[in-house]
Amino acid sequence: MTLQKTLNIQEISPEQHHSFLAEHDQASFLQNPLWPQTKQAWRSQSVGWWDQDKLVAASLVLYRPIPIPGLRGRSLAYLADGPVFDPDTIALESILQPLIPFARAEGAFLIRMGLPFVLRRWDADDVRKALSAGEHKMIPELSPAESHETALTMADDLSRLGWQEPALSEDFEAGQAQFQARIPLPVLTDEQRADRESPEFQAAVEEVLMRMDSTSRRQTRKSTRSELTISSGGREAIGQWQALYEETAERDDFIGRPQSYFEAMFEALNASEIAQCKVLFAHYEDKLLASAIYVQQQGTGWYVYGASTREESKRYAPRGLQLEQIQLSLEAGASWYDLGGVSATLDKDHELAGLTRFKTTMGADVVQTMGEWDYPINKVMARAFQAYMQRRG
Repeated sequence: MTLQKTLNIQEISPEQHHSFLAEHDQASFLQNPLWPQTKQAWRSQSVGWWDQDKLVAASLVLYRPIPIPGLRGRSLAYLADGPVFDPDTIALESILQPLIPFARAEGAFLIRMGLPFVLRRWDADDVRKALSAGEHKMIPELSPAESHETALTMADDLSRLGWQEPALSEDFEAGQAQFQARIPLPVLTDEQRADRESPEFQAAVEEVLMRMDSTSRRQTRKSTRSELTISSGGREAIGQWQALYEETAERDDFIGRPQSYFEAMFEALNASEIAQCKVLFAHYEDKLLASAIYVQQQGTGWYVYGASTREESKRYAPRGLQLEQIQLSLEAGASWYDLGGVSATLDKDHELAGLTRFKTTMGADVVQTMGEWDYPINKVMARAFQAYMQRRG
C-alpha cells in the first residue's frame, strides 16, 4: 500500500548508499555512489530519505555548474535513474516534498530527475514489424504488450506537482534516452548459472537466441564457429580498446570519449561491491576485430560501448561479443541485458531507425521509461538555461 509520509532527507555515506542499492536489484549503475569518479566536472552527493530510523529511498545527485552569465555559482541538480525506492510502499509526493528545498539549499536552480520506472513495454517483433510497415510514426502509437499503472500514476502526479514532462522526440536529447532496448533473460539457479556447459545454461542461451530474427541468430551462431578468441582485459588493456574505438569514431563520424573516461569507469565500478565493468575483446589470430565495454550491476547487464574494424567481417566478431555479454549476464543472474537507448521513431528512413532495427533483431523489447522531468526551482534561471542549451544545439 502506497503511503503519504513525512520523510527526512539528508546526505548519506557511500557505504549506506551501497547497502541500500544491494537490496534493490534493478537500480542502474548510474546510481552507484562510485559513478561520479567518471564525472570530474560535477559535484556529487549520495542522498537518503528516512522514515524515522529506516532508509526508504536513496539517490545519487550530480550538480553541474553552468558557466553562463546570471547562473554563476548555481547548478543543475541531476538525478539519473533516481531516486531508487519502492513506489508500492512510499508515495512519490513524499519523496519530492523534501527534495526541492534540499536541492535549493545546495544551490540548484533546476532539478532534472529520471525516475527508474517503466511506463510501457513493446515486444521486439511488434516494433520491428511496425518499422518495416511504415504505417505509424512513433512507437507510442502501437498497442503495448504491457503497461505499468503505478508508473503511469506517478507521471500524472509529476504533472500535477508542476514538473515538466519530457517531450516525445525522434532524436536523442541530452541525458538518458526515454526509450530503451532490453532483452529479457531466463531465470537460472545459482548452480545452473555457474556452469556454461550445463544443459540448463545452454538452454537459456538458446532461448535468447530464438528471440533474434533469423539473420541475427545465424550470424551469432557463425561467430562461435569462426575461430575467434574472446577475452577480457584489465585496466592496462584499455589502450587497445581506445585505439579501436577511435578508429570506429573516425569511420562512423562521431566524437568519442577520451581514454581517461574509460579508465575511470573501469576503476570506479570494479571498486564497487555491487557492480563490475569488463573490457571485452574478439581476436582472430593476432588481429583485434571487435571490443566492447560491458557493465553489470545487480539484476541488469549493459552493453555500454562497442567498437570494431571492418576487416574479417564474415567472422561476425561484434556478434560474438554480444553473445559473450549475454552469457555474462546470465552468469550474474541478471533479469535483463540492456542494449541502451533507441529513438521513438517508426520512420524507417530516419537516421536512427537502423539502431532500433538492429536492437530489435537482437530480440530486445522496447520499454518506455518515465524519462527525465524538470522542476524549475528558479524559473528565470531555468529559462535562461533552456535558452543556452537550445543555442548550443
